[in-house]
Amino acid sequence: MKEDKLSELSMQLSVDILKLTKELRGKHETVISNQIGRSATSVCANIAESKYGHSRADFIAKLEIALKEANETGRWLEMLLKSGYIDEATFKSIDKTCATIRILLIASVKTTKANAE
Repeated sequence: MKEDKLSELSMQLSVDILKLTKELRGKHETVISNQIGRSATSVCANIAESKYGHSRADFIAKLEIALKEANETGRWLEMLLKSGYIDEATFKSIDKTCATIRILLIASVKTTKANAE
């Protein structure tokens, strides 16, 4: 089921980002590490909250927030790569998870909206 895969992937993203933020703080980078930590963990939290939405609209809203946060996380990753804080292998690994989450979220939102009609 997509939601189960989303839960798995979003937890993996959060764990990977939390490990990354620890490394970044060791390099005295706090601005982006704080931002990416918040956005990535928000993806996981909103996907988890969506499962207990009190309506279809609430379910969709939580998934759409998760999508926005996943997009933001991807941009922070790009900044970290371009600023030299992470290498390309780290970027590709984490960004692949983030991109997969975005694809699944878009599909889930479209499907849910289509089924509501």
